[in-house]
Amino acid sequence: MYFYAARQPILDREKNLYAYELLFRDGLANVFPDIDGDEATSKMIAGSQFNFGLDDFLGDKPGFINFTLETLLKKFPSLLPREQVVVEILETVQPGKRLLSEVQQLKEQGYVIALDDYIHQPVWRHFYPFIDIIKIDFRSTDADTIQQILQAVTPFPHIKLLAEKVETNAEFQNALDMGFSYFQGYFFSKPEMLQSKALSPAQMTLAELLYETSKSEMDLAQITSIFERDVHLSYKLLRYSNSAVFKRRSEIETIKQALVVLGQAELKKFLSVLFTAQVSSEKPAELMRLAMTRAKFAEGIATLHRQTDTAKAFLTGMMSLMDAILDEPMSSVLTKLPLSKDIKDALVGEPGLLTEYLALVKCYERAEWQQSNDAIAKLKLDPKVLPDKYHEAVQWANEQMRVLGDE
Repeated sequence: MYFYAARQPILDREKNLYAYELLFRDGLANVFPDIDGDEATSKMIAGSQFNFGLDDFLGDKPGFINFTLETLLKKFPSLLPREQVVVEILETVQPGKRLLSEVQQLKEQGYVIALDDYIHQPVWRHFYPFIDIIKIDFRSTDADTIQQILQAVTPFPHIKLLAEKVETNAEFQNALDMGFSYFQGYFFSKPEMLQSKALSPAQMTLAELLYETSKSEMDLAQITSIFERDVHLSYKLLRYSNSAVFKRRSEIETIKQALVVLGQAELKKFLSVLFTAQVSSEKPAELMRLAMTRAKFAEGIATLHRQTDTAKAFLTGMMSLMDAILDEPMSSVLTKLPLSKDIKDALVGEPGLLTEYLALVKCYERAEWQQSNDAIAKLKLDPKVLPDKYHEAVQWANEQMRVLGDE
């Protein structure tokens, strides 16, 4: 059996990361509804025990995992640490005495409990003392119904509402005004407003370096001189090149030596991470993490496909959220960034290999498994290896975020 999982972020009212929802399928060729919820939950738990560690996907945040009535009756949540999991009761589970008993027991054991895709019924009131989070599909639930739910849970102030499928900043603001505490969707990865934002001198220096390293023949002297006129950037370069990742016989003492140690591909990667980190400093941290996951995953796809430069794939993934970071259309963003034509084409959806890689990355992160399967078949990739590449990308992004957080 091959294990396929993706994660989707859940943010709080300040757009800080609160948790992830872990999403499972039984392989890209065997998607829902060909597998029932019991089997999906069972394999998610098995995968978390034997295929990957929850820490790899979650870091220090909790993970929402779906449970059916059958898996609750079999005590499957007890296989997972209560500090790491939010027991999410699927919308297909009907309220009844058996479910109420299981929910009471889980609450006594210290688990956090959520109701998924909540459909308001008076009978759920019996569950409210034991429920921590109610998830509401923000796009399919009308405002009047939401107000009814808010009124129903008023006597239970411990219950928090989570808005699902929030895709725009306007929807986020609306949900915020209604009193929702948590938000799931990709609203944070879309531009909040259309405006032009000038790059700072430090960002312009990094953009200049991205341009210089995108040339087929790098001018080492020119790149060295750009680094040497920015003390902060030089420090970051020396610190990075002196890390344990790079095997060397002696300590690095000059900018030129550091550039030679890194090499062109690693230097491009280093610069794109730094550039994205700088311009996204006022944005939710999860936006930076998502950009880095995309970059590493795109690089992994390119490594498997062997049809294009892996460094280009990496940079395409990293730049794919720049419109949201700079709050303006991607077409406008690209006038500021000296990227190659095939990267620019991919970022605006023009046909090309990098476009196909980026489309596959986006399908995978959203757990759109059928579309992922179609993209993999078109690229003639081995579907057995792809989950490992995604897992590696998630781990790498987590580690980079820790490094950035330490600075």
